[in-house]
Amino acid sequence: MERIKITFLGTGTSQGVPVIACPCEVCASSDPLDKRLRCSALLQIGEKNIVIDSGPDFRQQMLRAELKRLDAIIFTHEHKDHIAGLDDVRAFNYVQQRPMDIYAEERVLEALRQEFAYIFAKYKYPGVPELTLHTIDETPFDIDGLQIIPIRAMHLNLPILGFRIGQFAYLTDANGINETTKSKLHGLDCFVVNGLRKEKHISHFSLNEALALIDELRPKQAYITHISHHLGFHSEVQKELPPNVFLACDGLELIL
Repeated sequence: MERIKITFLGTGTSQGVPVIACPCEVCASSDPLDKRLRCSALLQIGEKNIVIDSGPDFRQQMLRAELKRLDAIIFTHEHKDHIAGLDDVRAFNYVQQRPMDIYAEERVLEALRQEFAYIFAKYKYPGVPELTLHTIDETPFDIDGLQIIPIRAMHLNLPILGFRIGQFAYLTDANGINETTKSKLHGLDCFVVNGLRKEKHISHFSLNEALALIDELRPKQAYITHISHHLGFHSEVQKELPPNVFLACDGLELIL
């Protein structure tokens, strides 16, 4: 398999960091590592560019990454902080002169149809995004020959998907996985998982829960994403982590 380049487009929670009107020290930090857009990642394998989730900051993320071509978007689930930027794929439609391939579970596709009803209207307004929808489930699928293994997890009571490509896996917005899921996550070179804050949360792994999962799965290296301002300063929390675990930050690039 060709090498994978991973770019963390956003590593923050649904509100991002800083949070609007928040007076806390983390939100007031001048450290660029404490500035986090909504959670998303860009995977570049050979000539393919694939984005996981297009949240409210999608336009800003694409401009910052200077991405000129996008082949597909894969969705983890339908919450607003993961789908709200979908309208901006129309820029890629115009440049590439083709619809954007969208991969998601049927429930998530139905949410997109409701959220972006004008895209799917019988009589479309000129210039609306053009999409080709692909329904996925827990069965491995491929995008132009690239195999992707869905990873089932729970976001409180909402079933969501993470994804494994080769020796890399990405799982965000989860707070529970079963043994079947864990069996798909062994032998990883790199594992990305959400770790919201130090205190327990109703629908996300806490930092300690994420670290316990990493310790169980034993990837060569791991990165924490979907980080809240409640976790603390990036520079201070990083010092507390095991040597093979890192806090992800916006714009961070990895090559595996």
